[in-house]
Amino acid sequence: MHPGEPTDEQRLRAGLLRGGPGALITGVWALRRHGLRQLPEPGIVHLLVPHEREVTSAGFVLVERTTRMPGARTKEGMPVAPVDRAVLDGARRIRDFDVVQAMLAEAVQRRRCTAEQLDRELRLGSQRGSAIPRRALQALLNGAESVAEADAWEVWKRSGLPTAEWNVRVYDRHSEFVAKPDAWCEDVAFAWEIDSRAYHEHGDFYAATLARNARYSAAGIICLQTLPSRLRTEPDKVITELRDAYAAACARPRPPVTCRP
Repeated sequence: MHPGEPTDEQRLRAGLLRGGPGALITGVWALRRHGLRQLPEPGIVHLLVPHEREVTSAGFVLVERTTRMPGARTKEGMPVAPVDRAVLDGARRIRDFDVVQAMLAEAVQRRRCTAEQLDRELRLGSQRGSAIPRRALQALLNGAESVAEADAWEVWKRSGLPTAEWNVRVYDRHSEFVAKPDAWCEDVAFAWEIDSRAYHEHGDFYAATLARNARYSAAGIICLQTLPSRLRTEPDKVITELRDAYAAACARPRPPVTCRP
């Protein structure tokens, strides 16, 4: 009851008043309350209300009546949908694949939900607007844990190479830990690492990368390193490098290393 534009907090509270008892916030605003950051700027306040409620959308409030009301999570004093429901409610209304993939990947990478939970929610929920999140989810279901790894999964799929395992732990002949490569070919002991220059060229990260590469070499593992940016700017060149590195791994005796989930 004062002049000026309402604050974000006031808009959320106004939305919940519109939704009435039992309403909860979903979509991008809910994900913000859960602490996720790889998100588009939120616009509407997206609410879920029980299907039997006669509540309609108005102004900046989008009211979605549903027969599948999730259990509310209280975040900063407001009821919000759990992450798996909130991220897919938001993703169904976004047409940018990269944005959707980033949202889903962050939710999984930060352990706010699993790829399997997202898959179940996607199958049980509305199929309207589900094509983009369904595509974005495939790499996560196959073990990718980030946007860069999801891009890598797409490139690997085009390469024609045997199916790789993602984010498994590799051990040498003495059962000592070697590394957790982004992609791993068990049949020929070939590792693929998607290494960000910004991450791996500074301080302790640089030293850790050198130590990891030394362990690969000592264990007899052939490892290819690729910058994330090249997965999109030079995918064909990356595929050629993958095939060549895999062929080199095939040409030498397989070292006695093992992998575990």
